[in-house]
Amino acid sequence: MQKAIYLDNSATTPVLEVVAHRMLGAMRDGYFNPSAAYGPAVEVERQLRSCRDTLREAASAQGYEVIFTSGGTEADNLAILGILERQRKLGACCYSAVEHPAVREPMGTAEARGHPVRVLPVDAQGVLDLERCEAMLDGDTALISCMHVCNETGAVQPIEDLAQLRNRRCPSALLHVDGVQGFLRAPLSLGQAGVDLYAVSAHKIHGPKGVGALLVRKGVPLSPRMLGGGQEGGLRSGTENVPGILGMQSAVEALRAMADMDQVLRSNKMRLLHRVMEGEPQAQVNGSDPQSAQAAPHILNLSLPGVRGEVMLHALEAMGVYVSTGSACSARRQRHGPALAAMGIAGDRLESAIRISLSPLNTVEEMDLAADAILAAHAQLKGFKRR
Repeated sequence: MQKAIYLDNSATTPVLEVVAHRMLGAMRDGYFNPSAAYGPAVEVERQLRSCRDTLREAASAQGYEVIFTSGGTEADNLAILGILERQRKLGACCYSAVEHPAVREPMGTAEARGHPVRVLPVDAQGVLDLERCEAMLDGDTALISCMHVCNETGAVQPIEDLAQLRNRRCPSALLHVDGVQGFLRAPLSLGQAGVDLYAVSAHKIHGPKGVGALLVRKGVPLSPRMLGGGQEGGLRSGTENVPGILGMQSAVEALRAMADMDQVLRSNKMRLLHRVMEGEPQAQVNGSDPQSAQAAPHILNLSLPGVRGEVMLHALEAMGVYVSTGSACSARRQRHGPALAAMGIAGDRLESAIRISLSPLNTVEEMDLAADAILAAHAQLKGFKRR
C-alpha cells in the first residue's frame, strides 16, 4: 500500500523532526519554570526571549510585543476582546465576511455587549472589496479585523491597502490581522503595513499544536483574558508552554531556511491544478487566479461538478489522499465555511467544493498521484445523483 498523500495542511501540518527533537530536549533537560530565579530557569527564560526575537524578525515586526498563547484562536480572542475591554465607549467593530470562527465568534460577543458590528464585503474572488468597505469605516470605528490569507480559498487580503483606508477614514481604529494561514507563506511586513495586532499558530507551520502568539504593536492597550500569576506582561497568565514555544521557534527557523519555498508550493499547486483541469475541464477554481499574487501558494479550492465535496473527500480518503471541504474548525457542524457563500457561490458549485492545501514537504510525484486520484474518483461518482 502506497504512503498516504496528505493535502490538508491548512487544517494542521506534520511536526518536523527538528521540532520534535527540540521539544524533547526541553521536556527532558530544560524543564525549569522560566519564572524561577535560579540559573537553569533563567536560561529557559532567555530561550523564550530568543523565540520572541525570531517571531519579530520573521514578521518584520520590530517594535512589537510577543505574547505567547495556546494557539491562533486564543490570540484572536485576546486581540479582539482585549481591545474592546479597554474601550471607553461602544465603538464599531468591522470584520471581513470570510473570517475564521476564531474572529467571528468574539465579534458576536462584542455585538452582544453593545458594540455595533459591521461585516466587510468581499468580491467574487473572495478578496476584500475596498470600495464597498470605505463607506462602512467611519469615525466611530474602534476595531477592524481581517485575515491575512483566507483559510478556505487561499485569497490573500490587501492588508496594506486596508491599513491605508483605515488611516484615511478612522485613524484611531486598531487593525487586527489573523495571520494563521499567511505567516511565512505570504509576504507582509507588519511594521510597514501598519498592522497593530497579528495572530499566529505553530501547528500550521509544522510546529506543535497548543501554542501560538499574538504580536502587538507597542503602545496598543489590551486587557488580559486570563488572570493569575502575571506571565506574558500580565496579558496571559499561566506558566509558559516551554516545549511548545521552543518547538514553534524551530519550526519558524526551519521554514525560513527552506530555499524557494514559495516557488515550490506554487509550482506543485499549479501542476496538480493543470492535471485536474486537463482531465475535467468543467472543474472550477474558487478564489483568486491561482498564479497571481492575490492567491496564496499553498491553498487551492476546487469545485468538481456533480459530486458533493463530502462524498469526494471520503472517496479520496479510501484512495489514501486526504483533502477537506473547508475549515477543520467547523467541519463537523457544516460542510462549508462562510467564504464561498460570501463570494456568491451557491448550488452545485458550492456543494462540490473541496480544499487542497499543500506543504513544502509535498512532492511533485504526490501532485500527479493526487490529481489522478481526484479524476478517477470524480469519473466514478459523477454518474450518481442524490435522491
